[in-house]
Amino acid sequence: MASAPTARLTAAGHRVRAASRGAGAVPPGAEAVRFDWHDPATHGEALRGADRVHLTPPPGDPEPAEAVLPFLDRARSAGVRRAVLLSSSAVPAGGPATGRIHRELPDRFAEWAVLRPSWFMQNFTGDHPHAQSLRADGTLLTATGDGRVGFVDAEDIAAVAVHALTDARPPNTDLILTGPEALSYDDVAAVLSRVTGRAVTHRRLTGGQLRDRLADSLPAAFAALLAGLDRAIAEGAEDRITDTVQRLTGRPAGTFAAFAERELT
Repeated sequence: MASAPTARLTAAGHRVRAASRGAGAVPPGAEAVRFDWHDPATHGEALRGADRVHLTPPPGDPEPAEAVLPFLDRARSAGVRRAVLLSSSAVPAGGPATGRIHRELPDRFAEWAVLRPSWFMQNFTGDHPHAQSLRADGTLLTATGDGRVGFVDAEDIAAVAVHALTDARPPNTDLILTGPEALSYDDVAAVLSRVTGRAVTHRRLTGGQLRDRLADSLPAAFAALLAGLDRAIAEGAEDRITDTVQRLTGRPAGTFAAFAERELT
């Protein structure tokens, strides 16, 4: 998702350094630099001249604070004054994974924000397991039961990220981001069936079945964490919608149907 805020920032005339392990292609107007959370030798160039940072913690790491917090200390010393962290609606301050970074961010920066999006609509595209199973046999496999989620478009997350980075007044809070409706995975399957013209079904797994399936391709601790998040959805933890996208960007959050028509047809 990091390329989406980058494209919006450069289009608005901001100078942007896009830091990634590959330092590959970036949107026009951005500077690409090599960056690895676990290689401090790459951090200096990423921070050179920067006064604001957008943080996407190392993916798949159950303890990202071990890499991110030392980087933030270095960023503060280098002159960064505002930090915007991408976290999750499922992870509060002090919780697992990004929760520790969230808790400690205000102690390091006077200007900050934590983006806490619900599940991405983009999880049904690309290399995500949902996208893979959709392509393979038209199924969605979850342990969410009848639980509902306020799925949010990554483009809306990017728009809020740009606001949090550039607005004259820093948010200095966490921002829960959702789409305009809460959907169960049965609802999602119905929308995808209608939009794509291909039958899509939601296959319900137990938490243990999902954990074991995910552990085939992910570290065991991370697989267990993800399975636990599905169980939390089943218990209603993500059954909510917020007006944050519209309040901060001035336009309504996109619907799942609009996303599916744009990306899957």
